[in-house]
Amino acid sequence: MRISGKPRRYVSAVRWGAAFLAVSGTATVLAAVSAQAGGPSGQSHNDKPTIVLVHGAFADASSWSGVVDRLQQSGYKVVATANPLRGVPQDATYLASLLDSIEGPIVLAGHSYGGAVISQAAAGDDDVKALVYINAIMPDVGESFTSLSAKFAPPLLSQALKQVPFRNGDGSTGTDNYVQTAKFREVFAADLPANRTDALAVSQRPIAASAFTDKLTGAAWRDRPVYVLVGKQDRAINPDLERFEAKRAKARKTVEIDASHVSLVSQPQAVKNLIVDAAEDYEWNRK
Repeated sequence: MRISGKPRRYVSAVRWGAAFLAVSGTATVLAAVSAQAGGPSGQSHNDKPTIVLVHGAFADASSWSGVVDRLQQSGYKVVATANPLRGVPQDATYLASLLDSIEGPIVLAGHSYGGAVISQAAAGDDDVKALVYINAIMPDVGESFTSLSAKFAPPLLSQALKQVPFRNGDGSTGTDNYVQTAKFREVFAADLPANRTDALAVSQRPIAASAFTDKLTGAAWRDRPVYVLVGKQDRAINPDLERFEAKRAKARKTVEIDASHVSLVSQPQAVKNLIVDAAEDYEWNRK
């Protein structure tokens, strides 16, 4: 797999860290170091793009830990950012501000709901050179997660959600969606060991119910190179929907693997390979 990708503005590149429960019960921490422009060695790193990773619902940035490790070993600057999961307008605005803080070309990858967020956040941002969608939703302008998903048979996840009301500091209220803990492994991460999914189920981050009905106002995949990974055993997003999105976006590369919804956790090498394809395609095409 080799596609185009290139390095983005490298302003004090921030490497975000997030503690994550590993199978052993120990914490895996994503690299969270600041580097001066040119990196710790003082040398310029203009040959590679910055890779920005955006997680989806019911997860956090540490779900990318295996991918981060592999990308860093290949010499890439990586930012695995926290996605607020409060709805597309807020989450995309937050991500766009982060992208503005990074100098040089960017390859932007989103998992699951993160696909909707990167699509809107990157609209109009010329520094984002490629978009990578991992088991992701990819709505068009005017579409929402819900309206796009309705084109295909509902996945098992739709029958396993639990709604919990919440109240904000200003007195306003909303509803969070969780995955029922007893069904978490079956519908979300069936290719991970039970002891790991048990931990993930009780540490999951909820997503505001409004995020599923928010309509996109921008769709960067319409004018950017797109790379798609389809998890053939995905029970959270219908794999046929992922294939439809790839075809509609005229994806430069579509990879299908035997993986659940969390391919970034269960098969981080395959995910890393596709992201590197996007980056190297950009690097090659700019020469």
